Amino acid sequence: MRTGKLILAVLLAAAAGVAGACIAGDLGPWNPTESPRTGSPVTPISEKFELGSIGGPTTWINSQPLTVSQLRGKVVLVDFWTYTCINWRRTLPYLQAWHEKYRSQGLIVIGIHTPEFSFERDLDNVRQAVKEMHIDYPVLTDNDEAVWRAFGNQLWPTLYLIDSEGRVKYRLAGERSYERAEPILRKMLSENGGSNIDPEPAFVKARGFEAAADWTELNSPETYTGYEFTHSFASPQGMVRDRPTAYKVPSQLGLNEWALDGRWTGRKENVVLDEAGGSVTYRFHARDLHLVMGLPAKGTSVKFRILIDGKPPGAAHGLDVDENGDGTISELRLYQLVRQPTPVVDRQFEIKFFGPGVEVYDFTFG
Repeated sequence: MRTGKLILAVLLAAAAGVAGACIAGDLGPWNPTESPRTGSPVTPISEKFELGSIGGPTTWINSQPLTVSQLRGKVVLVDFWTYTCINWRRTLPYLQAWHEKYRSQGLIVIGIHTPEFSFERDLDNVRQAVKEMHIDYPVLTDNDEAVWRAFGNQLWPTLYLIDSEGRVKYRLAGERSYERAEPILRKMLSENGGSNIDPEPAFVKARGFEAAADWTELNSPETYTGYEFTHSFASPQGMVRDRPTAYKVPSQLGLNEWALDGRWTGRKENVVLDEAGGSVTYRFHARDLHLVMGLPAKGTSVKFRILIDGKPPGAAHGLDVDENGDGTISELRLYQLVRQPTPVVDRQFEIKFFGPGVEVYDFTFG
């Protein structure tokens, strides 16, 4: 596994696409063709890096650019994230709790925001997400993936734990790595001279989007709609690239298959609705269903309605819809559309849009 400098004196200049994924729990060397492995040990690393100021095409949020003197002698936690990733979102309350509890003991948390989708490169969108999620530790925007590449990083979320001498000691990749990170943090802080470190875990408040997934019932995978990475697309027309096409939903969908209805244009990272009244249908098995979607023009909105097995969701509605299944798209972000009570069984989800121009990117589950 390649690693790289935390704080780079010179950033790499060449831009390249992120070859990553937003996943739950791969804690060893990552292979994108394999399923997440949730029970592997953390990956220890012993490489030393010279700490220097970050420069180049990056922007700091919540902080002035961090310098060598500010980081020297500290334990540093670097978190690679992107704001529409549900797996990272469920890690966020742990990062916030550690920042609050251990910063007086010498911990510095740095969030490296490396975007997955093109709209996540918009600094106003990132600043808005930081504000709405109440993130108060330093955030570095990494729009050209220079820091991502320097670390050889492969997925969101990934944590790197770095000691006071600049050695990257541990890599913890995947959402559930937080279950093993805190004891390591306390050990590193203690070895760095921290005193009176509370041995009890930090108090974590995880609600809404951030509530832990129902892992026992999570049987649906992340599904991109754009033709670059999509799978299990079941409309009989097949995915037509970059051309408006009339789609239909087949009479029956298998588990984890999805389909379009109406006139849509398939693009590399999303599908775009060309006419009002179009819909997306997905047969899934999970407690929660989320969808990354929105409108490209700020200040606009489109109403939508969801159905579960052909009926309004009632008590199974998510944060962004009411019991009747009604909601409104007003920004490009992650929307929680379903949070169903037990029993969790196979369900057929449908979302219908009452205006054109909607961009749909990614289904995720919990």
